[in-house]
Amino acid sequence: TPLKGEGWNLGRITAAVSALLDRLGYDRYGAHGSDIGSGVANGLAVLAPDKVVGVHTALDRGAAAVVGTFLPMPEGLTDAELARLDEIRRELADDSGYFHLQSTDPQTLAFGLDDSPAFQLAWIAEKFATWTNPAFALPDEAVDRDQLLTNVALYWFTGSGGSSANTYWENAHAEGGWVSESPVPAGMAVFNSEPLMRRLFNPDGSLAHFSEFSEGGHFPAMEVPDLLVEDIRTFFRPLRG
Repeated sequence: TPLKGEGWNLGRITAAVSALLDRLGYDRYGAHGSDIGSGVANGLAVLAPDKVVGVHTALDRGAAAVVGTFLPMPEGLTDAELARLDEIRRELADDSGYFHLQSTDPQTLAFGLDDSPAFQLAWIAEKFATWTNPAFALPDEAVDRDQLLTNVALYWFTGSGGSSANTYWENAHAEGGWVSESPVPAGMAVFNSEPLMRRLFNPDGSLAHFSEFSEGGHFPAMEVPDLLVEDIRTFFRPLRG
């Protein structure tokens, strides 16, 4: 929702979620997230390892582009694997304008997002067009149209486009990274995957759970909810004792 205060970066958001769970009386829980939510989920495991029983994250092939910047680069990649990583980065380069704009000039962007519903719709629908399963030509073929429009409406009616964009600026100017060490068991599901993803995100097999799916894309909860739910259940089932 629109925020008047500054400093709402990944760390502060994680701390707020942790405090909320404490106030609601949850002293044992699992965390799941994707995109920025995966950073929050991992952060909860660092803040409250005695309460978080496990962390499950979801990602897609596009996550490979941030390896070596926001995420650590694994050792021992072959020349062919490094070439494929560069190829993915080049494929996504033309789609990175939103990231640079939100990380540098979010307030300017906020005026358009808060003034025009067509602007807000285009800003979000473009991401669904480029990040959902490429097997579908249009975003509302990959995701139910009513669900997509509901997602956009939540931003429009609450005026949250600007504060959402500002989160990128806050994270770009904050210390700390996306991943920190924690003893909490971790699981991961990769959608629209390919062989390189395992080499990048589970090179030593240290994750307690790692699944790959050819279906879906960046929004698995909307694209392939049954697959995502089953994977979350599979990961957390042995941790419920």
